[in-house]
Parts: sequence; C-alpha cells; structure tokens
Amino acid sequence: MTHQTNTSEARVYVGTYAKYNDGSIFGKWLTLSDYADKEEFYTACRELHDDEEDPEFMFQDYENIPNGLIGESWINDSIIEVLEALEDMDETRKEAFLIWCDNGHRKLSEGDIDDLISDFDDDYIGEYKDEEDFAYEQVEQMDLPEFAKTYFDYEAYARDLFSGDYWSNSGHVFYNC
Repeated sequence: MTHQTNTSEARVYVGTYAKYNDGSIFGKWLTLSDYADKEEFYTACRELHDDEEDPEFMFQDYENIPNGLIGESWINDSIIEVLEALEDMDETRKEAFLIWCDNGHRKLSEGDIDDLISDFDDDYIGEYKDEEDFAYEQVEQMDLPEFAKTYFDYEAYARDLFSGDYWSNSGHVFYNC
C-alpha cells in the first residue's frame, strides 16, 4: 500500500445539502493551499453559496487529503496545519508517516501536528528492501565475528524481530510500541 498524496494539491468539492436535496450538485473545487486556516476556507465556502442564508456545506469529493481529516459534512480544525506539515516532508518520510497514522498508532485528526510528528520520529526506524534486509542490518551492528555471521539465519531472525519489537509496511520499519 503506497501513499502518494500530493498535499499541495489538496482540494475539496464544496456543495450544500440544500442544493443536493433540490437535485443540484452545484459546487466548486476549492484548493486548500489557497487558505491560511479553516476559517478562511469556510469564508470562501460561504461566499460560494451566498444564495443560501445558512448553507450546510457538503464536501462531495476531495483529493490529496489523507484519511481522517475530512468527511462528507465535516473538516478537521487543523487540516491546513497538517497539510502544511506534510508538504514540508520528502515523499519517503510522508509515505512512512501516513502508513504509521493509518496503522492506528495515531490519528491525524487528533492532537497537535508537531507532537504527532515527534511521536512518529520516535517510532520510525527507516526504509528497507524487506524485513530480512532490516534483520541483516541489525546483525551487522552486532559485534559478531565474520565467520559467525555466515551461520546466521536472517529469515528466521527477521520473523522473530517482527513478531514482537518491530512492524513494517511497504518497506518502512517502525518500533512496535
């Protein structure tokens, strides 16, 4: 499962429930990077639907927004800050971070993004070809004589490592906290 999320192109199709219930899907794609915060985004939504007295926004579609930050009738309070933080990450780190969040270790929608990234940094070890490659690196860091390494069963060692202290997904390895 590879996460390719271009957060600089995060956008939302904003309609309203009233229009939808009247048989119209009128709305517009709004790019979130055009707004400084959620309030500025909502101001643009109200201007878009200024023909309604109190529009109830319906986020009918969205692109390049990670899981847990938006739903049909809600948008996370810190969505702009989260997207900006993700934009500052390189693709490998962003992919690992989103995998870590999706695996239930933390929710993007909860807490401060800086604390979340700090917790991720504590858990993330790195990217490897596979679990056996990680096990090989662990053995290389041990002070074993070279002849002893030739007898080492890296596949079995990897299986043991990932049945307890570590977990991996798409080549990214994390501490299992």
